[in-house]
Amino acid sequence: MTGRSGSTLLVALAATASLLVSAPAVVEVGTPPPAPVAAPAPPPPSPLSFEELATRTESVVVNIDARRGWSGVAGTGIVLTPDGVTLTNHHVVSGATEITAVSPATGLIYDVAVTGYDPTRDIAVLQLGAAHDLPVATLADTPPEVGSLVTAFGNADGGGVVVAAPGTVVAHDRNVVVRDSTDGSRHRLTGMLQTDAAIRPGDSGGPLVDAFGVVVGVNTAGSVYRDQTETIGIDTSNESPEAYAVPIGEALDVLEQVRSGVGSDTVHVGPTPHLGVSVTTARSDGGDRGAEVLWVSYGSPAYRSGLEPGFVIVAFDGVPVSSTNDLEEALRRHRPGDRVRVEWIDEAGVTGSTDLTLESGPVR
Repeated sequence: MTGRSGSTLLVALAATASLLVSAPAVVEVGTPPPAPVAAPAPPPPSPLSFEELATRTESVVVNIDARRGWSGVAGTGIVLTPDGVTLTNHHVVSGATEITAVSPATGLIYDVAVTGYDPTRDIAVLQLGAAHDLPVATLADTPPEVGSLVTAFGNADGGGVVVAAPGTVVAHDRNVVVRDSTDGSRHRLTGMLQTDAAIRPGDSGGPLVDAFGVVVGVNTAGSVYRDQTETIGIDTSNESPEAYAVPIGEALDVLEQVRSGVGSDTVHVGPTPHLGVSVTTARSDGGDRGAEVLWVSYGSPAYRSGLEPGFVIVAFDGVPVSSTNDLEEALRRHRPGDRVRVEWIDEAGVTGSTDLTLESGPVR
């Protein structure tokens, strides 16, 4: 009986359905059609465990060794494309004559070419030679909120091992004066993301990631206190870790300009041109314009052109030079092989000029 009743019920329902389909629809005027039922929203993703976060991030970074003659600087890079386009800090590769990168995940070593950089935002774009099928980082579309959990990853102290430094976002859009731990030079950086992650030398250029492993910034400067007596990286009087990262959106702006192939006053594209002089704006004769030559590198284009220490460069390729910054900006617009005219005033006040060909040199 139960089975027969079930069969009868199914047939009745089918017949009823057939009648409903064939009957004319009756719609009351002014009554809106029923709203579709929305599918339930998928649950938000869960934050990664520490092990998952470390494994995912380690696969998309490289440890960088930038050699400057007998010395070197350790840093970190973030892989953006399977064929090896990578971001790091400008100060990691500045002045380097030979750069290599190692993937901690695979142990592979890559020769590195610098394809462009912006020293004012401390970002450099690298190309890993012969790279293919590399895992790539996931990048954030929006900056993290203040108080969000973040973790800085990098080649801490140049040890060749990717180390994690957890922290939180402290502030956005911070301006800070940083000290380069290699040469003591100072630079002003603007629009930085501040965290309390305890990053160290070697972390520079590495990823700052959120709880889901998404890159929100490029680690740039930090302070580490050892027995509360030694400060590395930035000037600060606080007694807690303080770190700064370039927001990933700012770094990608530099990348896009480098990819466009067109440089600007701050962004240099392609190999670095080499003039072969060291200059200063603080002239020994008290003058207020030009860049005074302090020394000339032997065999350089400047050396072969007759430039001497004490000469004041006042124009470069037709552009007036009133400071060292002017000369550096003018150089950034050029590439090795460009023919330019340099104008100067010698120590006797006599003006002179020469045409010379720029050569390839280290990143400036």
